[in-house]
Amino acid sequence: MQELRVNGKRLWESIMETAKFGAMSRGGVSRLSLSDEDRRVRDWFAEACKGARCEVTVDDMGNMFARRSGRHNAAVPIAIGSHLDTQPAGGKFDGIAGVLSGLEVIRTLNDVGYCTEAPLEVINWTNEEGSRFAPPMLGSGVFAEVISRDFAYSREDRQGKKFGEELERIGYRGSARCGEHRLSTYFELHIEQGPMLEMGGKTIGVVTEAQGQRWYEVTLTGQAGHAGSTPMHLRKDALLGCARIVEGVNRIGLDHAPLAVSTVGLVEVRPNSPNVIPGSVFFTVDLRHPEDDMMAKMDAEFREMMSRVAGESGLGVELSEIYVRPSTEFDRACVEQVREAAERLNYKYREMVSGPGHDALYVARVVPAALVFIPCEGGISHDEAENARPEDVEAGANVLLHVVLARDATTFEGKHV
Repeated sequence: MQELRVNGKRLWESIMETAKFGAMSRGGVSRLSLSDEDRRVRDWFAEACKGARCEVTVDDMGNMFARRSGRHNAAVPIAIGSHLDTQPAGGKFDGIAGVLSGLEVIRTLNDVGYCTEAPLEVINWTNEEGSRFAPPMLGSGVFAEVISRDFAYSREDRQGKKFGEELERIGYRGSARCGEHRLSTYFELHIEQGPMLEMGGKTIGVVTEAQGQRWYEVTLTGQAGHAGSTPMHLRKDALLGCARIVEGVNRIGLDHAPLAVSTVGLVEVRPNSPNVIPGSVFFTVDLRHPEDDMMAKMDAEFREMMSRVAGESGLGVELSEIYVRPSTEFDRACVEQVREAAERLNYKYREMVSGPGHDALYVARVVPAALVFIPCEGGISHDEAENARPEDVEAGANVLLHVVLARDATTFEGKHV
């Protein structure tokens, strides 16, 4: 199977087809988790997988599993996966390229009549982005027993709609209990969402580990008042306090550069009126670092800074830490197989640490896993301008194909039976 390659044209056409679900005016995609557009792309994916002679099942978190039979169907399957949901103004490739590359691997094997020893599966994980229902990666998090099902079901979007109710509404709450579905190994392809591969002229990122991350939700409470008659020295302006904290969060990232990053990505001001002093502000904070001890230090600095600013501004503060993910090392054997596949196919590659979080990080807690990166134009992601070259997407899918074949060849040599 040395010369076997995926059908890059078919893969690209599939990505462009799914981009129609939630298409935006500037070429991006808005397909929030458990929205009607998410249901539509799920329906498309299920039919495409059935057309590739796969059996599709869904668990009670909405995670979708498309299984292609092997010679030994009692064996635990080898899986490829990612996600189909997007950011509010996301791109065509984030997550989707990974899912559809998995489907293309199965289609390619069908084309040549190749039967693997173990079954193969393609997975669509629910709510990877976390943009509608925070925190991110709820589907894979419950699968890995890091997040409880009850917690996931209780999460609400900004309109007060609950995850569990929306999952039921779109018809994707399956009967199988999340976490009981067995996998032997898991591989995920993703655009890098950064500039390093493109800058270095590399086609494949061999991801060895991923950095830790913490998400917080913060509410500052001051006193609303008339903008024209409330003296400056008597004001308790919640937005002013928020602005100072935003600056402080940015400073924490700079102080621990180049490995650290820190972001305030969502801000809601109330009552949000031109002539009213903001009485309360809700915002989120995202801190990341590849070293857990430094992540703890950043956390302590953030809490101290926020408490100090709130005190100086006369504001009440409520802080919820809604997501903690320690740094993750991927399975060495799986990583080595990714490296070997890149070398065999003559793709230039580099070893990398993942900055973004991906479903592979949670899955890696329960089965051997690895993550493959491909370049994205200008390193831009989570934006309508997100783009990838067809040849890079094809290269990533080829690496997945050969990794799966290599893994399958050793299925009956060890514990993965």
